[in-house]
Formats: sequence, structure tokens, C-alpha cells
Amino acid sequence: MRPLLKSALTNTKVILRPLDAKDEPLLRPIAAEKELWEYGLSDLSLPGKLRRYIEKALQARDEGTCAVWTIIDRSSGNVAGCTRLGEISWDDERGQIGWTWIGKDFQGTGLNRAAKYEILRFGFEVLRLNRIELKADERNIRSRKAILNIGAIEEGTLRQHMKTHDGFLRNTVFYSILRSEWQHVKEEFFGDLDL
Repeated sequence: MRPLLKSALTNTKVILRPLDAKDEPLLRPIAAEKELWEYGLSDLSLPGKLRRYIEKALQARDEGTCAVWTIIDRSSGNVAGCTRLGEISWDDERGQIGWTWIGKDFQGTGLNRAAKYEILRFGFEVLRLNRIELKADERNIRSRKAILNIGAIEEGTLRQHMKTHDGFLRNTVFYSILRSEWQHVKEEFFGDLDL
């Protein structure tokens, strides 16, 4: 399965290119947008943080526990951010979509939704995962609405679950989509996409 974790995913709106260490200078201007890290576990705008983030992501991919991509806006060809299908447990047939950050110029354009579609399709149809999870800081209403808008089911809240970069102990809301639900989710929540 490891070679599959370096797959590129694409549709008419987005290109998800496997992350490479050489992407750091392309991602740096986006990581510099401080508002992206308001609810973040890390603040990648700080010196050295982006490089370490990329190194850890590539290491996890090499270990077979994640696929990580640089997000490219297909219409402009510009780098828009980064995303991941991580915490893959092959024994349990599950993974988690997350670690997604997209520059403000690309927010609200449908790019994130098109990327999520490709990752879900890849996870269920190619990797044959049974469960794909998503999670969000309880305070991050925008992310929580976006997760519901791709057909994920809210499962519950883990109290004081994770510490953000500023030391706040956040409550984390968990969501999931199951492979048995994927066909319905694809038709109901992504059927309008012109991919």
C-alpha cells in the first residue's frame, strides 16, 4: 500500500500533489497567514515550524500511516495549502482527513470541498478503508459546518482533548463517514460538483 500513499489526486478544480520537501518555499507564504492557526495545534508561521511539519509528515508517509498532499488550485496553477489522510490504521481499516490549511485567497472557492471529495474517494475506493474520521476544535464553527456539509456524521465531543499551540486545552468534536455510506454521501453531498 505504501506506493499508493504517494498518489496524485486530481479533478477539474484541484490537484493534490504528493508533498515534497521542496514545497516548503511554495507553502511558506500561506503558512505565514497567522489567522490560519487560530485553532491550530501548531503555528506554522513561526520560524522552523513549517520545515519540521513537512519533515514529520513525510516521515509518517514513509512509515505507511499517511498520505499528504500539496493543494494546487487547478485554474490558476497556484499552491493553495496542504492536506492529509493521516493516522491510517490498516488493521482497523480507518484513517483521518485533517491537517488541512488553505490560504485565504482560496477559501470559499470550492477548492477544499473538491479536495475532500478526492481524498474520500481515494480512501474508500482505492485504499478500501472502512471508516474515515474528521475532527475539529469545538470553537471552530466554520470547520465544523464544512465537515457536516460533506456528509460526515457528528459522533461526539472529547473534553479537553488536545492542547493548542497557545496552551488552550480544546474540546474536540469527532465526525466520520463509513464505506457503507460513501455511495450515498457521494451522490447527496458531491453530486453537484462538475469534476
